[in-house]
Amino acid sequence: MTIKNIANASRQNTVFTQLEADFPAHRPRRKDADLALQGVKIVDFTHFIAGPFATTILADMGAEVIKIEAPGKGDDFRQYPPMEPAFDGGAPFVWTNRNKRSIALDLKSPEGLAVVRELITKADVVVENFSTGVMERLGLGYDSLREKHPKLIFCSVSAYGRKGAFADRGGFDPIAQAESGFISMNGYPDREGVRALSPVMDISTALMTSNAILGALMARVRTGRGQSVEVALFDNAVMMTGYAPLQEIFSGKPLRRPANTSPDSCPSGAFRAKDRAFLINSGSTPIFKRLMSQVVGLPHLAEDPAYATNKDRLARREELFAVLQDVFSQQPWEYWQPRMRAAGVPCGELRTVAEAIRSPEAREREIVTRIPHPELGWVPNVALPIRYSDTPLADPRYAPKVGEHTKEVLADWLGFDGEHIQNLKRAGAFGSSPQESR
Repeated sequence: MTIKNIANASRQNTVFTQLEADFPAHRPRRKDADLALQGVKIVDFTHFIAGPFATTILADMGAEVIKIEAPGKGDDFRQYPPMEPAFDGGAPFVWTNRNKRSIALDLKSPEGLAVVRELITKADVVVENFSTGVMERLGLGYDSLREKHPKLIFCSVSAYGRKGAFADRGGFDPIAQAESGFISMNGYPDREGVRALSPVMDISTALMTSNAILGALMARVRTGRGQSVEVALFDNAVMMTGYAPLQEIFSGKPLRRPANTSPDSCPSGAFRAKDRAFLINSGSTPIFKRLMSQVVGLPHLAEDPAYATNKDRLARREELFAVLQDVFSQQPWEYWQPRMRAAGVPCGELRTVAEAIRSPEAREREIVTRIPHPELGWVPNVALPIRYSDTPLADPRYAPKVGEHTKEVLADWLGFDGEHIQNLKRAGAFGSSPQESR
């Protein structure tokens, strides 16, 4: 470790020491437990979020994922802040690339390309999200690979699909939010729609991609054959508008941005207690009646014919919200929350991200934990929301530096000895400034 890194680690550890009380240490899985995807090998050509997060999900399930990166700079997502030298990049990269090994190869060199082809011979799955045509120009497209590797599952993640009039278009999460209509659904009715800050389209595309690959693996068990799999960001973004498309089609009316108020059930929306804001969701008439009679002490309104059905309540939403807000403002949240919980009324305080990850619920579920890191002592990890009884997820391992496992992977997967690896280095397979295995 360099003097600079030691100083940085010292600084970071001081900061982390102050945070240790916030996040519990990760509890290791049972030593005798298998992994759900144990033995599955994946060659990962993805970058940014949708592709890498999909392969992280599979890695968490036990797949062995080898991330192919460009020598030196690696995945462009490494440049998203805040930066941390111990990560060879920023904190966001850590979130999308745990439980992987990184190998740095120059795909423009014949030697680097030859190594990739050998790695693919050992793989069950290849995942890529390059621009359309890149894999084909490299001679690594599905049509080029499937004859020699009939069991290979080849997954492409693209913006608008790999074929057709829009195959050349690139895409990022905010563009998908815009063009799918998702932005038009969010915000206040008197102004332009707003995007979600969370990359919801990338994340949900990753979920779809991992599901698609799992489906292809199951099909291969039955048929003995691999196949190509495709997931498009735009297709997924339209799906993420939920049932809104069918509402528009059947009603013939454009949707109106409802802000924090539900357009479909009432009373559902944001209110303010004496000290803070919260949200309730009265998704049915029985919930409404419990809210009025058991929580706010207005049983006569629970039985009022004017509020008998959800349609009636939607028609009188403004007056009903005014009544509830007047009552809610008289007591703090700590008074209302247990009453609504006891009455079975879905509710939740409006939290910041910092509040959410430190909440009792997050700690109970061990969503954010501390995992070991060789330079920083520990780093925070945000767990997947999956709980297996027999095949618990793999213990999280920090995301790799660029090419951190180049030598290790070439030895493990391909049986290359030190001399062979040095010859590849001299030939430029690892780029002009090759990354050494650490």
